[in-house]
Amino acid sequence: MDTTTIQVQRKTRDHLAELAKERGITIGQLVEDLAAEQPTAAQRAERLAADREIARRLIGIEISDEEFDQGPDVLSNIYKIAAEKARVARGAAA
Repeated sequence: MDTTTIQVQRKTRDHLAELAKERGITIGQLVEDLAAEQPTAAQRAERLAADREIARRLIGIEISDEEFDQGPDVLSNIYKIAAEKARVARGAAA
C-alpha cells in the first residue's frame, strides 16, 4: 500500500489522534474513513443522475433534468415536517 504524509497543525493532529484512539483505529484509517464519507462533486453528480433515472422508471414518465431542478425539494419538505412533529412531541412531553 502506498502512503503519503499530510501536514496539518498540531492541534488538528492531536484531535485526529484522539478521535482515532476512541474508535480503536489509526489516524490513517480515520482519515480514510472520513474521506470515504465525503463524495466528490463527480460522485454526487453520478448519484443524482442514477437517482433521477430510478425515479423516471418508477413513475413511468420521462422527466428532464431541468424539470427535476424546477420541482419541489421533497426531501427538505419531509425534513421540515419531521422537525415540526419532533418539536410538537417534545413540547407535549414537557
